[in-house]
Amino acid sequence: MNAKKLIALLLALAMVMALAACMPDEEGQLEGDLNNDGQIEVGQDGVEVEVNVSDVHMNAAEAFAAGQWEALFTPIDIEGRAIDMLDYDLTPTAEELEAMKNEPAYGQTVLYYMSDGCTSGPTVADDLGYYEQAGLIAEGVKGNSIVEAIGTQQATVAVSHIATLLVPITNGVDMTFVGGAHIGCKSLYVLADSEYETTEDLKGTAISVPNGIGNADYNITCMMLDADGINPQTDVTLTQVSSDACVTAMENGEIAAALFSDSFAYAMVKEGKLRAVRSLLDEDFADNNCCVITMNRTFVEENPVHAKKIIQCVQKAHSFMRENTAEATQYLLDRGWNAGDFDMNVMLNGSMQFGTSDAFTEASLREIVDNYLRLGLITGMDDAEEIMDLAWTPVLDN
Repeated sequence: MNAKKLIALLLALAMVMALAACMPDEEGQLEGDLNNDGQIEVGQDGVEVEVNVSDVHMNAAEAFAAGQWEALFTPIDIEGRAIDMLDYDLTPTAEELEAMKNEPAYGQTVLYYMSDGCTSGPTVADDLGYYEQAGLIAEGVKGNSIVEAIGTQQATVAVSHIATLLVPITNGVDMTFVGGAHIGCKSLYVLADSEYETTEDLKGTAISVPNGIGNADYNITCMMLDADGINPQTDVTLTQVSSDACVTAMENGEIAAALFSDSFAYAMVKEGKLRAVRSLLDEDFADNNCCVITMNRTFVEENPVHAKKIIQCVQKAHSFMRENTAEATQYLLDRGWNAGDFDMNVMLNGSMQFGTSDAFTEASLREIVDNYLRLGLITGMDDAEEIMDLAWTPVLDN
């Protein structure tokens, strides 16, 4: 065997091992993701918290000032935000089936990237039997990088942050967005007894972006600060401290704030240890997608009907998660895709409005692309329309 073939074999074996290493156990459960790879950390197991649901929405700083933390998670009614596919018949029409037979993916297994928490739509779709209803064979895989898995067609479909996926697309990764997943899920937290009341107070301090400079947490934090007129490159120092070390780093004065998923921080908020000063659920961010459904761009181009059926399955799962929040939450807890207190998860899951419409998602993406270009977060391209042509490939007829 020559050297090139040996290297190729070793790379392929490494990818297979990475995917297999994170497969579910014999009961099909996944552990909470705490390795800062851009996925959402789920809640803390064994921690019960008091949940006081509010009927009125408040922004993060306002909710804390009023002593009504849960008001942040009261959904804001935005017309056209949600897509309704709960009762959709996934069975392929005769025309769709005939078209599928002429596509390269016909008869091949749909490899959905298994994720927990609010990125679990593709996984839920399989457990609810939606792929089978659509005439597809599906199997879950998991590795160290959604970008790598989708970009190299080691996975067919996944849900993740726009903040994780957009920049790699502009740098040549063979990937595109095919539908909207949800809003919310992350906030900027400080110590509850700290002097920092607003993002303005954070000027001159260090802020942790747990999954690293240039990655999702960095991009989200930049957007939050920029929205308040704070230059994220010059007014603060963004640094990487892992999620599980951030509180200690705050207590030691090494950092002033950190970006956390709300499910990860919630118990510490209820303990009086943390509070949020900014959130993706604040009114000026609640009209933007946080996460999207992504697929390999070449796969979508070569298999448009397969892509459509796959996204119908995922969006039907999102509709189930949105319209039956308590039932879906218990299901996620039972399968290990959520963790922590039931009432907390019901509230947080309800705040995310799973299954955002194509129109809502496109508007969100256009705004985010413009902001990323202005802030210099995208450097590989400079034309917003060219970026949209690569990044946005809606496949549903809605």
